[in-house]
Amino acid sequence: MASGLARKLMFMEPRSQAIGGQGRIGWVEYISRCGVYHYRGAVLRKSEEGDYNCFDAGSGEPYLVAEPKYNGRDKLNGGLVEIDEDAREEYWQRIRRQPACIALTSFRAGARRGR
Repeated sequence: MASGLARKLMFMEPRSQAIGGQGRIGWVEYISRCGVYHYRGAVLRKSEEGDYNCFDAGSGEPYLVAEPKYNGRDKLNGGLVEIDEDAREEYWQRIRRQPACIALTSFRAGARRGR
């Protein structure tokens, strides 16, 4: 990999999907010196504002981008989280430590905050 480029398993949630929508877990390429994530053709830039720490460089839409939580409480308000096909094994084995769930392509997440 190029200097400053890392491949990381991350949770991503656009603000428009925060209530009743979907979050996503997948592999992103992160350029640390620029504070930029690349995911499926999207460029997500780091931001210092509010609950959403990134924004889509093309549309300006705010995003939450974070390392997946071991307890599955990834979405700000809870809800469905889809897992990319190439990320399922790593997610269920290393992050959640539930290898019996590797076949699952989604799960219902608890809220990131609150009870």
